[in-house]
Amino acid sequence: MTDSDRPTVSSAPAGDAVVEVRGVHYSVGRREVFAGLDLVARRGRVTAIMGPSGTGKTTLLRLITGQAAPTEGEVRVWGERVASLGRRELFALRRRTGMLFQNGALLTDLDVFENVAFPVREHTDLPEPLVRELVLTKLHAVGLRGAARMMPAELSGGMARRVALARAVVMDPEILIYDEPFVGLDPISMGVIVRLIRQMNRVLGITSIVVSHDVHELAAIADDSFLLSQGRCVASGSPEDLRRSDSEVVRQFLDGVADGPVPFHYPAPDYRDELLGSRTPAGGRRSA
Repeated sequence: MTDSDRPTVSSAPAGDAVVEVRGVHYSVGRREVFAGLDLVARRGRVTAIMGPSGTGKTTLLRLITGQAAPTEGEVRVWGERVASLGRRELFALRRRTGMLFQNGALLTDLDVFENVAFPVREHTDLPEPLVRELVLTKLHAVGLRGAARMMPAELSGGMARRVALARAVVMDPEILIYDEPFVGLDPISMGVIVRLIRQMNRVLGITSIVVSHDVHELAAIADDSFLLSQGRCVASGSPEDLRRSDSEVVRQFLDGVADGPVPFHYPAPDYRDELLGSRTPAGGRRSA
C-alpha cells in the first residue's frame, strides 16, 4: 500500500478533538510498532481502535497516558503534548482519565467496596459518608451494589470486570479508556459490558476509547472506528464505513480470513536454511 492509498484522518473541529495522534513513530528495540500513525478521538463519542494481535493497540494507550513517548510525531490530549508534560501535569491528566485494564486489575486483598473507593481515598480528602455514597452509587450503576463486601476471588469474570468499571468511573473522568474489555467473557457478561459502555458514555457525557479485536461488539457501540495494521491506521470511519470497505486488509480482519495481507508468521529467516543450520536463529548460537 502506497502513501497515496492510505486513508487520511481529517482534523476534528476546534475544541472537538480530545485525543490527537499525529505522525507517530514508535519502536521497541529493532521492532517498529508505529510508522506514522494518525487518529483522533472526539469529545462525547465512542472511538474504537481495532487491529490484529501485535499491532500496538495497548502500546497506543501507553502513549496516550504518558507511560511511553513516541520517537517521532506527537500525542496530544486536550491540546497538551503528552510527552512534554512534567510529572505534576501528567498526574493531573491521569486524574481526568479512567482506565479499565485488560484483566480488571482488582486489588486482591481489598473487598469490592474498597477497590472502588481506592482512587477516591488516594486523590481526595472527602469525608467517609461522602465516599460511601459515591462508591455505592457507582456500584449501583454497574448492578453490583449488593456485592460491595465480596472479595475479588469470589467474583465471576464478568462481575470483576464490572467492579473494575465502577472503579474507573468513580472519579467522574472525562476520558474513559477500555483495554480489551470483552476478553474472557461469556455472551451474557459481554452483552452487559457492551450496554454499560454505551450507557456510561451517554449518561456521563464522557469520551470513550475502546481497544479490542472483537468486531461484532465494537460495531454495536462505536461512533468512530480505526483499524491498525503495519504501524499505521489503514482504515477509519463509522462501523458501517468499514463494513462497506473493499480494502483487502479490512476485509481480512472483519471477516476473520486466515490468508491475506496480514501475515500469520512473524518475520523470520528462511525456514529451510534455519533448519539446516546454515543461519543462526535470532537470539541463538550456532552449534560447534
